[in-house]
Amino acid sequence: MNLALWIVAGLLAAAFVVAGLMKLAQPKEKLAAFGLAWTEDFPAGAVKGIGVVEVLGALGLILPPTFGIAPVLTPLAATGFVLLMIGAAFTHARRKEFPAIAVNAVLLILAAFVAWGRFGPYAF
Repeated sequence: MNLALWIVAGLLAAAFVVAGLMKLAQPKEKLAAFGLAWTEDFPAGAVKGIGVVEVLGALGLILPPTFGIAPVLTPLAATGFVLLMIGAAFTHARRKEFPAIAVNAVLLILAAFVAWGRFGPYAF
């Protein structure tokens, strides 16, 4: 189970670091044209802020247990991603972007799995 938690955490980290860096590197107009239409509802600073949160959360999933420094940050980062995906799902639901909610649900379930495992029976 420990291996499964590491694999899921790694997949989550990869997904969120890519998404976060994309939000940090591109202007919101380009993101909207790329398919992230929800960015039209938020100021550019908020979109960049979400990108920062995603990158830091991704690092929080992997680096603390790798270096043995404050490994409690891993389940906290996973819990943060659960909350982020709840907010994303509400945003997509409000905009009637229902296919995007499925992606949010999958990421939420994966993050909840990591949070459960690292807070519970497979803590570091």
